[in-house]
Amino acid sequence: MASKTLKRKRDKGDVGRDRVILVAVDFGTTFSGIAWVYSSQPNIRNTIIQWPNSISDGLEGITKPKVPTELQYAAGSINWGYKIPDSANRHKWFKFSLDPTQERNLFSLERELPDSHALATDSNVTAEKLVIDYLTALRQHVEQVLQYKTPKDTLARTPLQYCLTVPAVWSETAQAKTRACAVAAGMAKDNEVTMITEPEAAATYALDAMNPHDLKVGSTFVLVDAGGGTVDLISYKVVRSIPIAKAHHDPMWEDEVLQEAMTTFETFTKGSYQGCPREVYTIPVSGLADSTTLGIRRGKLTVTGADVKGVFQPVIDEIITLVKGQIRATRPTIPQAVLLVGGFGQSSYLRECIRRVVSDSGIDVMQSPNGWTAVVEGALMRVLSQHALLSICVDIIERRARKHYGVECSVLFDAEKHDILKRYWCAYKGAFVINEMQWFVNKGDVVEEREPNQLHFRRQRLVVSGHPENVIVAVFFCADRDDIGAPRYLGPSVKELVRVTADLHVVPLSAFPVSNGKDGQAYYCVCYQIAITYYSASTKYELIHHGKNYGPVTAEQV
Repeated sequence: MASKTLKRKRDKGDVGRDRVILVAVDFGTTFSGIAWVYSSQPNIRNTIIQWPNSISDGLEGITKPKVPTELQYAAGSINWGYKIPDSANRHKWFKFSLDPTQERNLFSLERELPDSHALATDSNVTAEKLVIDYLTALRQHVEQVLQYKTPKDTLARTPLQYCLTVPAVWSETAQAKTRACAVAAGMAKDNEVTMITEPEAAATYALDAMNPHDLKVGSTFVLVDAGGGTVDLISYKVVRSIPIAKAHHDPMWEDEVLQEAMTTFETFTKGSYQGCPREVYTIPVSGLADSTTLGIRRGKLTVTGADVKGVFQPVIDEIITLVKGQIRATRPTIPQAVLLVGGFGQSSYLRECIRRVVSDSGIDVMQSPNGWTAVVEGALMRVLSQHALLSICVDIIERRARKHYGVECSVLFDAEKHDILKRYWCAYKGAFVINEMQWFVNKGDVVEEREPNQLHFRRQRLVVSGHPENVIVAVFFCADRDDIGAPRYLGPSVKELVRVTADLHVVPLSAFPVSNGKDGQAYYCVCYQIAITYYSASTKYELIHHGKNYGPVTAEQV
């Protein structure tokens, strides 16, 4: 839950670009969505609403804005989404297995919503395989849709560029895994896969759609992305012009009956509930005998508003706790609004519950139009904006770091501040040195979007050892959950994030000056920079030597 900064953008106008089809994929925990657009027609954006089902492999199956994030392996084939028969076992909720470091409270779907059809991830079917197979199915469906929308010869010579959304709370390792899965799924065969965090995508669409003129420079708002199984919160400052339905699994309830009842609850009851305990809802339970005790009559189950509240309230209480915590994190500024997106974010009951809690502070609570598809539509808008093909009302220009980031460097030993047990002798300097952390980004620091942060390094290599070879720089992070500050030395709270390998063979030998060390030996002086550029959900590392950029370097997530 980080703080982001926005700026209002001037209208750039459409600029000529090579023709490309831009595809945004909202890879969700319970449901996923896809939107696409021709770069030559940036104002005609398309959200895919046609999905195959168990009867049809074409576009005549199911018409809905999203498709279930589910997989079934059956007799050598893969079924996905609506293609999976209602009574079949399937893999669900595998997205969050890509980031096992996350505390799963609201995300503990297997525990909170037992499902007799849900299969566990095991060594034979890893989370990565599930994600690759699911993303492959989405890519193939995109290509099928485009075949109906684009002349065959035009489609054959028009490259596709994919953009995936990821949760804002995901670790850099989980982001890298997602990108690798997308590449393995064939989404990078034409262009590099880009990524954007889900709240940033949602904010892009919601603010553009709502045109909130009251959000003036200096104002802050909290965005709540409440989806089918996750809740993500983030706060923004303008600087320039879910519940899960639970059902008692009575032995009377056949799997098909339970599935139909759950679908009705998720599709209709959840969205229409407004908090009235006397409101009555009916859910089809075909084939069950009449029961006054259970409220079943003529194949229909009667559920009261009080029953529905029992399902909603624990999740809503947790969301309210998160919202209050995010509001406190924006102090001393008081947010002007709480903006709700996501499937459950469209619940009028959730909106009123949050409004009752924050109204005394003068904070508005607003719901985005098309909240269920706001993420995928916003992601597509951000990609168009990055291609200078669309003007959007806001853009992310900087972020607040969630953690400390640094590298370990050797410095001259200072008996007054260093641990004598950690010192060691440096032959080149003829003195004792010690390794300590150099934090180039501290938690809470402003990190500018697309502006590289250059880390300067100086190393020595004996001339007799030959041309300087690969250098490996380990980048570390510290979550500092208690806000006590970043430590001086490596320790239990400091974790390795990534190893950046720079190949110095590309630098001419004559570019390295030679000097004599205190030990009388000749050394190459290797001075270089690693430029780190931060994006919404990815980081780029480049090697720079004497002002020349030698391009991206290898970054291995640990």
